[in-house]
Order: sequence, then C-alpha cells, then structure tokens
Amino acid sequence: MTTFTTKLFASVCLIFLGLFSCQQEIFEEDVESGFGLDDWTTETHSEYGEPNYEVVFAQDKVHRIDIVLTTDEFTTMQNDLAQFVGFRPPGTSVEGKPIYVAADFYYEGTQWYEVGIRYKGNSSLQFASRDGINKLPLRFEFDKFEDEYPEIKNQRFYGFEEVSMSSGYLDQSCMREKTAADLFREFGVPAAQTAYYEIWVDEGDGNPKYYGLYTMVEIIFDTMLQNMFGSSSGNCYKPEGEGARFGVTGFDLNHFEKKTNEDEGDWSDIQALYDALHASTRSTNVEKWKADLEALFDVDGFLKYLAVNNTIQNWDTYGLMDHNYYLYHDPADDLIKWIPWDNNMAFADDLGKGALSFEMSEVGDDWPLISYIIAVPEYRDKYDAYINDFINGPFESTKMQAQYEDMSTLIEQSATSEVSGYSFLNNPGDFYSDVLELQTYVSQRKTDSEAYLH
Repeated sequence: MTTFTTKLFASVCLIFLGLFSCQQEIFEEDVESGFGLDDWTTETHSEYGEPNYEVVFAQDKVHRIDIVLTTDEFTTMQNDLAQFVGFRPPGTSVEGKPIYVAADFYYEGTQWYEVGIRYKGNSSLQFASRDGINKLPLRFEFDKFEDEYPEIKNQRFYGFEEVSMSSGYLDQSCMREKTAADLFREFGVPAAQTAYYEIWVDEGDGNPKYYGLYTMVEIIFDTMLQNMFGSSSGNCYKPEGEGARFGVTGFDLNHFEKKTNEDEGDWSDIQALYDALHASTRSTNVEKWKADLEALFDVDGFLKYLAVNNTIQNWDTYGLMDHNYYLYHDPADDLIKWIPWDNNMAFADDLGKGALSFEMSEVGDDWPLISYIIAVPEYRDKYDAYINDFINGPFESTKMQAQYEDMSTLIEQSATSEVSGYSFLNNPGDFYSDVLELQTYVSQRKTDSEAYLH
C-alpha cells in the first residue's frame, strides 16, 4: 500500500470513527432523555419541565401513588431498617441514613422508572417501627439511580427531583403537618408546600398493601427556595446538633449541613451571624447590636415564625430541640432567613416535654436566637403584635373551624380506611376525636393568647 493510500485509508477510518463517536453521543443523549421509556414526556419526567405545583400539590384531592418493589428490594430495605430501630438515648441518632432501593413508581396511570425510595425520619421512624407500625416516613429521589440506568438521567416528577412523605407520626387527625405549613405561608413565613397522598406498595408478591394516608412535603433545597425566594443560589443549611442552638458552648460549623453550594467550603455567613449574636455590644450598645444583627439575619421574619410557632405550639422545634429548621442566605436582600420544618408534633402542648409558652420564659441563654432577641423590648413588642395579627387572621377561630371541616371531609375516607399495622389509629373513631380536639384547640389558644397579651 502506498504512503498516499495509507494516509487516505487512515483518514477514512478516522472519519468513520468520528461519525461512530457522534452517533454514540447522540444515542447517549437519547438515553439521557428517556430513550426507550414509553411514558416519558418533557412535562412529566424531564428536567426541562417546570415544577407543576397545580398537579403535584393540588389541594382539592387525595392523590394516590403506587410503588412496586421486587422481593429482594423490599428485603434490602427491611434489613437496613433494623439498625435504625430500637432504644437510643434521647437526642442521639444513628450515623447515616436508610438505604435507597430502585422502585417502579406509578401516578395516575403513568410510570416513573427506577425511582429511589428509602425510609426517613428519626423518632417517627424509630418508635413507629419498634411498635410494629409499618406506616413509616418515606423519601423519593427520582434520579437517584441514573448512573446505573442512564435512560433516567435527571428524571423528575412533574419538575420535582425529590419529595418527602410524612407519615403523620402520633397525629391521628393526619392534619397537623399540612395545617402548620399552610398557616406559616399564609402569615408570610416561608414554608414548604404540602398535599395529601395515599401510598400503596407491592412488596414483591403482587399484592399491593395500603400503607396509609401521607402528607407529601416539598423539599426545601429542591424547588421551595426558587419558588419562595426566586433563587436557589444562596447557601442553604439544615442545622442539627448542639451547634444548631447557636449557644456559647457547643457551637460547631460542622452542625450546619450544606444543602446548596456543597463544594464551596465557606460557612462564613453562619460564623458572622454567630459573632453578631454574641457580640459584646448586646450589653454595651444595644442599638448597634440590633443594627449589626439585622444586617445579617431576618429578625422580623424570625419574630413572625416565633409568633406562629408558639401559638400553634410545637415541642419538636428550636428552643427545645436542636433541629427541624433550615437557614437560607437569600441573595435578594443578603439576609439569612428562617424556614420551619417537620410540623407533625404541632397543635398540642402535651406531647413529649411540652411546647414553648407565649412568654418563652423557660428558654435560657443556651437558645440565644430566642432569649437574646426577645429580651429587646422593641422585638418583644413586634412579637406580641404578630401573635395578635395571627390569632385574629390566619388562625381566627371561625376560619379554622371551617378549614378543619373541609379538610376532614377531604381525607376522611383515606384516613379511616387505614388498616392495623399501617396506622396510628386504633379505630376510625380516633380520627374524628382528634379532629374535634384540633377544633377545640383553636378556641383554647385564642383564650390563652388574650390572657398573655392583656
């Protein structure tokens, strides 16, 4: 073969290989876009579809999800669950999180493929499972297994990458999680969207089991930041542990888990907030202390949160427990915002150790975001005014009575159809009794708030 012929042959080979490579890239792109998956559409499955709140968080219905597992997948979940069940000292948790397995996910006749499903939660997982109740909180991640299945790359559920399913642990009305989130948002406190879902699970035997009525909760760092603040580019933290108290002792930046900008090792905004909170000017120049704190932290938003949280009462919250909130450094105004999380223990003062009082006199300096701020007369006056606005606005008795009636009608069939082993109800009567308790509670808190304010 001549040199010219050799070069020509080599060029043809390179062109052929290039075309093959391009075809392969196109094929891989097709795979990433749902190639070969019958139900895949841009609106329902693709990352290019906008989050569809009107579908996923529709308020006028109880949705239904069907999950299909193989026997091996279900066994893997149960075996892994064992390490999260059993006695643990209060305030402690097992390292890590429950394992994900890939499941078939169906909603209104449409399939989502190889969806990651796992158990979630702390006490709601540990104690319910220990007591033989299989209605456990769940988490779905729709593209969790994209590395193993490239055809589901960036799979979404109507624009949502992840969603959380609250089991309503210790809530026989199934209303607390949803009602609290709705009230926070109605009063101007940023909080996740929620909706009701029935969950049915085929554990691999072809016989779907009704796992019960759940509350779907929007994931803060997935879509809520963009929806509420118009941006998700700021630092978002999920604090947990002693450092999350912001106290003089135990403060640790490692207790502020990053949920955005994870690759940037910068916690300077949290450190700056801590420094401003504990600055000596708190006792020597309170006006400067206030100005410096307000330049970093949305104090007014935090006071609104306290007014709502202390009115509805929630014992599993800051001031009593060092978790169940997020912080977001909002680039729009450069302030750190408080976002409540996990409200299934709200609307009761007799769960666990008891909730915070209106006065918050029981809160010591180990919870300085409350004790330092509320010690300022101006802030206390704002807090009191917000309680009055809330109790006569979103939490007004007549309005709430009607809201509970409507919600009870909506979910009654789903709640009272729960079966033994998959319910926190002993019998359907428990549902009706707890709804009545919530209605009575509204009137009681009106009386309590008036006694406090006057």
